[in-house]
Amino acid sequence: MKNHLVRTHRSAEPFPREEHLAWRIAEVAADPVEVAAETAEMIVNRIIDNAAVAAASITRRPVANARAQALTHPYQPGATVFGVEGRFSPEWAAWANGVAVRELDFHDTFLAAEYSHPGDNIPSILAVAQHAGRSGRDLIRALATGYEIQVDLVRAICLHEHKIDHVAHLGPSAAAGIGTLLGLDTETIYQAIGQALHTTTATRQSRKGEISSWKAYAPAFAGKMAVEAVDRAMRGEGAPSPIWEGEDGVIAWLLGGPKAEYSVPLPGPGEPKRGILDTYTKEHSAEYQSQAPIDLAFRLRERVGDLDQIASIVLHTSHHTHYVIGTGSGDPQKFDPAASRETLDHSIMYIFAVALQDGTWHHERSYAPERAQRPDTVALWNKISTAEDAEWTRRYHSTDPNEKAFGARAEITLKSGEVITDELAVADAHPLGARPFAREQYIAKFRTLAEGVIEPAEQDRFLDAAQRTPELAPAELSGLTFTVSDEVPARSPQSPKGLF
Repeated sequence: MKNHLVRTHRSAEPFPREEHLAWRIAEVAADPVEVAAETAEMIVNRIIDNAAVAAASITRRPVANARAQALTHPYQPGATVFGVEGRFSPEWAAWANGVAVRELDFHDTFLAAEYSHPGDNIPSILAVAQHAGRSGRDLIRALATGYEIQVDLVRAICLHEHKIDHVAHLGPSAAAGIGTLLGLDTETIYQAIGQALHTTTATRQSRKGEISSWKAYAPAFAGKMAVEAVDRAMRGEGAPSPIWEGEDGVIAWLLGGPKAEYSVPLPGPGEPKRGILDTYTKEHSAEYQSQAPIDLAFRLRERVGDLDQIASIVLHTSHHTHYVIGTGSGDPQKFDPAASRETLDHSIMYIFAVALQDGTWHHERSYAPERAQRPDTVALWNKISTAEDAEWTRRYHSTDPNEKAFGARAEITLKSGEVITDELAVADAHPLGARPFAREQYIAKFRTLAEGVIEPAEQDRFLDAAQRTPELAPAELSGLTFTVSDEVPARSPQSPKGLF
């Protein structure tokens, strides 16, 4: 990996295009390097993972509405949409599938200087692959690029510090991945990356306060914009540049300011793209920084015994966890029993209370209104707070994968004055955890979330296609989806008709 210094440049300052971050990313995307076997294996795992969480969310209102929008844009050759037959315009397929994948906050994650869900790259890149008649091998190469670029940007450039939403790294990574998929030249990919970044940079209010369904829509929008950006760039249309480093660019006005510097690592020429291997998926349907605390709560249940005897719980954790999903956020909604699922998903206090009470976690039952409004849950919930711990923050930012951690130390004070403490650095499903996820676990997750949604024979067909992704011919790439019976979408809440 080579580190590239990125900073603002005055308009009058010499700054060759070949030194722009967008150009360097485009060079990585255009590099025809082969994909390592372990990278391809993990990409297949994440294709399965995305389909699993899409199956679990297929009847939810935001997903149904996004799907309804896509279905009004049939197109040939087009791309597939989860749950239905037919082919649709690729940008709209990317939109619908992106919402389905993101809705439950249940797919893969990478946390460093910024947050990310790199699996958000898959819907847009897959849609274009299906539409453009590319092979499974082409798809694997493209997804390796999408993951690599997003991971590298996340390692180096913090967005949330400046209240910019993390999907600002997704637009460029998806555009780069599509560039790899189509074998585009560096210039075209460069222009697409600039457009994608320019159109997908927004504030973090989508993840603050009363969190709405736009939390799921935002990554899908970034993927849709990436598809459209590539289309325009292929037609010869350009982008604002230098998009990151310009005098009125992203760094100068949206991030650290004119004097800020970032060191962005990128693979060198001929260097394999291995970024996906540093990412991890979720065993529990909750924000990633709550994965280890959920497992910790399960472990503490027996030691605590009677939960009514708890006087207070303090979760000592990283800066990120404290300020994003903890009491450091200052969001009263994180203690509101009537809050949306999206808000409860970003309340470590709620999550720890329910995990401690139930000893299990479910993507629907754990967030149900009747579950959140139980008096004993509300009482326990309000006894929980978070505190930033410098050591947890240091480990969160560590570049050593054996030390990097997203956990917490729980300090439970009982009414008797007894204090029970325990800690967990990484979730059980993490590569360094007690039960690391491998192909078997990804398939089990798919089977669990597909139950009652996808017929068993269709589950088998999809899993067979997914596991053969590297060998799929272009005509077979449409198999990387699933259909459901007409009865399943009928369970979705009814919404008013929109424009389409």
